[in-house]
Amino acid sequence: MSDFDLVVIGSGPGGYVAAIRASQLGLKVAIIERENLGGICLNWGCIPTKALLKSGEKFESLSHLKEYGLSASGASFDFEAIIQRSRGVAKQLNQGVGFLMKKNKIEVIEGTAKLEKGSAAPKVVVTLNKGGEKVLNAKNVMLAVGARARALPQIGLEADGDKIWAYRDALAPKKLPKTFVVIGSGAIGIEFASFYRALGAEVTVVEAVDRIMPVEDEEVSKAAQKGFEKRGIKFKTGAKVTKVTKTASGVSVAIEVGGKAETLEAEVCISAVGITANTDGIGLEALGVELDRGHIKTDSHCQTNVKGLYAIGDCAGAPWLAHKASHEGIHAAEHIAGFKTPNVNSPIAGCTYAQPQVASVGVTEQGAREAKREVKIGRFPFRVNGKAIASGDTEGFVKVIFDAKTGALIGAHMIGHEVTEMIQGYVTAITMEATEEDIHGIVYPHPTMSEAMHEAALDAYGRVIHI
Repeated sequence: MSDFDLVVIGSGPGGYVAAIRASQLGLKVAIIERENLGGICLNWGCIPTKALLKSGEKFESLSHLKEYGLSASGASFDFEAIIQRSRGVAKQLNQGVGFLMKKNKIEVIEGTAKLEKGSAAPKVVVTLNKGGEKVLNAKNVMLAVGARARALPQIGLEADGDKIWAYRDALAPKKLPKTFVVIGSGAIGIEFASFYRALGAEVTVVEAVDRIMPVEDEEVSKAAQKGFEKRGIKFKTGAKVTKVTKTASGVSVAIEVGGKAETLEAEVCISAVGITANTDGIGLEALGVELDRGHIKTDSHCQTNVKGLYAIGDCAGAPWLAHKASHEGIHAAEHIAGFKTPNVNSPIAGCTYAQPQVASVGVTEQGAREAKREVKIGRFPFRVNGKAIASGDTEGFVKVIFDAKTGALIGAHMIGHEVTEMIQGYVTAITMEATEEDIHGIVYPHPTMSEAMHEAALDAYGRVIHI
């Protein structure tokens, strides 16, 4: 039996970051992982998908060389090499997390954990991967167990790794199919649609509501669909999937659109209909841990209703984002160590790394209207931004939303080249409660695409310069 100040279950970007921060603060820490250090994000999610998307982006850019006064012939790709590069990137980061665990003197235990009643906190019983069992007593336990792809077996939407794929299957296929149906137009679905389309596959995305990327601002959502359609991706919106059937040649997806039945045929169907928290089978029911639709309920310090038990990241609810998990992990670790910590409910940006990219933070225009908030809205298109014109990246725009009464920036929405790198400027502004005066007074370097962020803020107050 081992004793720790903190036992972290799960080594994704929430768990391993929390373990490091706790160790930095002098706590004795163990981390339990049943598969790969780094969790889904580093091994089967955020990182390897970005490696694939970069390969797709590079290949797609070859068709535009003439626009830059360049030429090349015989462009092709090695699909197996693209996949292997992505897996290599994941392996490198997995090894990096292992190094960080050793550097910070965190004990890594490979196995599957289950909680039982304890004294200061639940007792952790680990079924070791190498065989046997290990029991850990801790003053605090942190659940960072993440989530998995949601399945809908009632309509036949259940990944088999062959004709119906979840994200793992889509990351490491043995061959490149020629046709896809992607069910779900959130970030996961859109990113896979973007990658496979860049390599020449025929892709149709099915979305249940009347527009794609429904969590995004409606104006951005519509612009995104136009951008994706320009690249050849097809969409079926307001479409209910009624049945997914495997056939000799692939899959048949039955949908209803406007009360009319349609059938889509493809070699492969990618399921991107959401996630399910990994909260089953770890002893939560016996401990009386409160859940909300399968996710663990927590307070403002990520504490559950059970003494000494914390939960962070995907298993603790939306937004299901790696950076949210890391933020919560650090907050919870500092709270355990007795620190007064910043607000765990800081603004969290959402990013989609397709072509074009989409990034957002804060309220949408429709959300503000529904809440009956008086707002001022500014927009600025990249097509008149000097750096964007010079680099040939004129697609998209920046949109900002201010509270009309206080001048506070309350929302920002962007679509275009590398906007996922730019959104953090607005995240910082909202976190620091910046007003329009603050943002108007910032000097942006020239020429940069970020100047569009300044101009959008100026536009909201009738001060825009370049349009």
